[in-house]
Amino acid sequence: MSGSTTNTGAWLRRYHPADSAPTRLVCFPHAGGSATYYFPVSRALSPAVDVVAVQYPGRQDRRTEAPVDDISKLADILAEELRPSTDRPLALFGHSLGATLAYEVALRLEAEGVEPVMLFASGRRAPSCHRDNDAVYLSDDETLLGTIKALSGTSPELLEDDELLRSLLPAIRADYKAAETYRKRPGTPLLRCPVTVLTGDVDPEVTRAEADAWEGHTSGDFTLHEYSGGHFYLNEHAPSVISRIREVLVR
Repeated sequence: MSGSTTNTGAWLRRYHPADSAPTRLVCFPHAGGSATYYFPVSRALSPAVDVVAVQYPGRQDRRTEAPVDDISKLADILAEELRPSTDRPLALFGHSLGATLAYEVALRLEAEGVEPVMLFASGRRAPSCHRDNDAVYLSDDETLLGTIKALSGTSPELLEDDELLRSLLPAIRADYKAAETYRKRPGTPLLRCPVTVLTGDVDPEVTRAEADAWEGHTSGDFTLHEYSGGHFYLNEHAPSVISRIREVLVR
C-alpha cells in the first residue's frame, strides 16, 4: 500500500492509505492533540485496517484557522465529513476529548443508519459523568500549560519549545472548553454499536466508576480494559492497545 499521506478534505488524514482493507478506523485526538498522534497507529495497522486521523482546526497545517470549542458543533461537522468514508465498515477510536467526540459522531452516524462496528473510548469518563469543578479552560496561560505538562501527553520536543507551545494555547484552550462544558443531551438514545473502554488505573481524569458508566450508553456489547498508568497510559502500552484494536477489527 502507498505510504504517502492522503488528505481527505481539511479534516481527515490518511497516512498509510489501505484501499483494500475491509475496515476503516477513524481516530479522534485528545485536547491539544493533532492527527499526527495517530501516525504510529496508522503505520502499525496498515494494510489490514484503513486508518483515518482527524485534524482539528487551530494546529499544525490548520494553525491559522479558528479552533472550535463545542463538541456538538465538531460532531456535526465530522459526521458530515465522514459520510464518504462509510463505504465500508467503520470503527471509531477517541482518546480523552476525542472519546466524547467519537461518541457524539457515532450517535449521528447511527441516526443516519450507519452503525459503527466498534466505538473505542480511551481515557475519558462516560458522557453521563461530569465534574462541576472542571474549569481549566478559564485558567491563565501558565496554569493551562502546567496542566498540559502534568498529563504527560505532549512530546518532549514541543514542551521544550515554549514559543511554539504558547502559539498553540488558543487551540488547547478551545479543546478544554469543548471537553469541560460538554453535557449529554437529555433523551439521547443508546448507541447500538458495541463499546470498548480503555483506561489507565491511576488516571486523575477518569475513575473506574466513571469508566464503567460507559456501559449505560450502549445496548450493544461492553468491554473495559484497564492498563497501568495515568491519562496517557497509551504512550506506555501502545503495542498492546494496537494489538487489541487489530484483534477486534481483523477477525
